[in-house]
Amino acid sequence: MEDIRLVGAGWKNVSLVDVVDSVTFTLWLCGCNLRCPFCHNWKLAVNNPERCRLLDIERLLDELNAAKMLVDYLHVTGGEPLVQWYELGRLLRLVKNNIGGRTSVNTNLTLYSPLSRLLKEGLVDHIATDLKLPPEVMYGHDSETASKLWSLYERGLMLVADYGVPLELRIPITKFSKPALVAEYLVKIQPYLSKIGKLIVVVQPLLGEPVTTPRDPEWCKLFCNPDNGLLDGVAETVTKLGFRVRVKKWLSS
Repeated sequence: MEDIRLVGAGWKNVSLVDVVDSVTFTLWLCGCNLRCPFCHNWKLAVNNPERCRLLDIERLLDELNAAKMLVDYLHVTGGEPLVQWYELGRLLRLVKNNIGGRTSVNTNLTLYSPLSRLLKEGLVDHIATDLKLPPEVMYGHDSETASKLWSLYERGLMLVADYGVPLELRIPITKFSKPALVAEYLVKIQPYLSKIGKLIVVVQPLLGEPVTTPRDPEWCKLFCNPDNGLLDGVAETVTKLGFRVRVKKWLSS
C-alpha cells in the first residue's frame, strides 16, 4: 500500500446529496485558501485538530471498493481538496488504476495549477464549484486579493471547458443575491460555460444557524437564510439565460 498522507475529516460511504442526480462515496479533506464568512465547514478549512486527522487510506480504499457498485462517483470535497493536490492526485491515481469508477472534485477553482495537473492526467471526471457573488464579499479576503482569486476562478472555468469535464455550478444565494447580480456574473463567464457540454446550475440558499454553524455567525444572521421567493426569482433569471437549472429549497418561506 502506498503511503498516501491526506488530512481529512472522514468519509460517507453512500451519499445522495453531494452531486446532483448521483450517488457518491464522499470524502472530506481539510485546508482551504478562502475565508468565506458563511462557511459551515470552516473547522475543516482551518485544519481544526478536533476534526482533521491523517486518514487511514487502506481502510478508505477497502470501503470504497465495497461500495463501488452502489455509487456513481468518489466525490472529494472539503475544505478545498486542491490544497492537498499532490497527495490527492496519488489517491485518485490509485483509485483509477485499482478500483475503477469515476471521480468528482468539489473545488473553488482558484488553484489553477493543481487543477490543471489533475485534469491533464485524466484523474477528475466531474467538477462541482460554487459561484460566490460578489467575490469581494464572499471570499473573505480584501478586494485586491478577491479580484486576483476571481481571475483564477475564470481561468479554472476555462480549464474545465478545455477538458470537457461535466460541471455542477452551484450558486449560493444570500439575502443580497438579487437576480440582476447573478445575471451580471453569469454573462461574464458565459463564454466559458457555453463550451461545457454537461452543465447544470444549482440555485441553493446559504443556511445559517441553527441548521449550520457558520464561520461568522453575525454575518450569517444578516445575510443567510433567504426566502424561497428570492430563490425562485434567481432561478427564473438563470433559466432565461439558457441554462439548465435545479433549485434546492431547504427553507420554508
